Amino acid sequence: MAEMTNAFAMAQQQFDHVADLLGLDHQVREMLRWPMREYHLRIPIRMDDGTMRVFQGYRVQHNDARGPNKGGLRFHPAETIDTVRALAMWMTWKCAVADIPLGGGKGGIVLDPATLSADEKERLCRAFIRNLWRVVGPRQDVPAPDVGTTPQMMGWMMDEYSRITGQYTPGMITGKPVGGGGSLGRTEATGFGVIYTVREAMRRLKLDSSNAVAAIQGFGNVAQYAAKGFIEQLGGKVVCVSYWDREDRTAYTCSKADGIDPDFLMSITDQYGTISKDEATKAGYQIEGGDQWITKEADVLLPAALEGQINADTVQNIHDRVKILAEGANGPTTPEADDVLKARGIFVIPDFLCNAGGVTTSYFEGVQNDMNFYWTKKEVLEKLDDKMTSAFEGVYEMSLSQNVFMRDAAYMVAIHRVVKAMELRGWF
Repeated sequence: MAEMTNAFAMAQQQFDHVADLLGLDHQVREMLRWPMREYHLRIPIRMDDGTMRVFQGYRVQHNDARGPNKGGLRFHPAETIDTVRALAMWMTWKCAVADIPLGGGKGGIVLDPATLSADEKERLCRAFIRNLWRVVGPRQDVPAPDVGTTPQMMGWMMDEYSRITGQYTPGMITGKPVGGGGSLGRTEATGFGVIYTVREAMRRLKLDSSNAVAAIQGFGNVAQYAAKGFIEQLGGKVVCVSYWDREDRTAYTCSKADGIDPDFLMSITDQYGTISKDEATKAGYQIEGGDQWITKEADVLLPAALEGQINADTVQNIHDRVKILAEGANGPTTPEADDVLKARGIFVIPDFLCNAGGVTTSYFEGVQNDMNFYWTKKEVLEKLDDKMTSAFEGVYEMSLSQNVFMRDAAYMVAIHRVVKAMELRGWF
């Protein structure tokens, strides 16, 4: 296995490449290569057994030229400042390519949330906001759930912020529970958004979705609803998903040659995305090594786990049948792997276009919070489909007109919009 690429170095490398293509001015590059602001936190928490434990936390605000910073909060044991910086930078491009009036931010706390009780998680969430409340909010920086965090945690954070400021402020955070300021359709949004872009790619490539096969890495929220959408909306077949088993700390691929049933697998999956091996085996599923998903004979590969999963080594295992790589995860493909994908003619739907459904619906949630008027799920998903289809069209047209790789085209669209906003505000 190749050494994992530093996520922020990768994000900067991708940016530099497109900045060269655009002939971007040096001073503008320097403003965009690094976050505008970073907050490093040491958060002491009283544990249930009475001991004190100190957690490392981060919040990074990359660029707010187009609007308040926006981005998730990760609770993950491998979280680093460079991961958070990269994700904040990608959020800037994601909001811009989806043409929503927000900038890029990201946050994280270094821990495995499965090791904390519900009360400990609540104390940590509230302490995180007590440390940051002056620099977050609906007009500054709007957090959201990500890996290891849940709508309930967002509810606790919103309540803490409202207590401190003395006013009910649901729009300070998104991904909240429905009934607590959350939006219908948010649960499905990222996974379904992935499928809307896959549908558009298949139309351009003249592929019949009803005969299409997909292989998916991951079985968290994004992968679950991408699998459901691929089957229910496109009429295709998903032959595998992969997942992380928290008990033996190993990745596995759960496959079925005649197609998986996402609803069944969701019924035997815990809140952290671990599938019960015993129940899956009883139902006729095959449990394979965690790296087997990428080798499957499929038309669409859909990485929906963590960054850096398709690298110089693993890209060699992609089957000749694969026509589309749809990046449900953030930063799943390294620049070295991109070179191989280009050479093989695999159509890549880049992450900050492909998985922009989540942040788009988070934006919708904030709009509904501001109006104090809430849409039906049908309205939310229709608006999401319109936004994602329009975003795909803009990137695809840029790719054709400039004769560039889809990732480069997405960066071109996004960077142009951010630089234009900076220029209009007189930043340079």
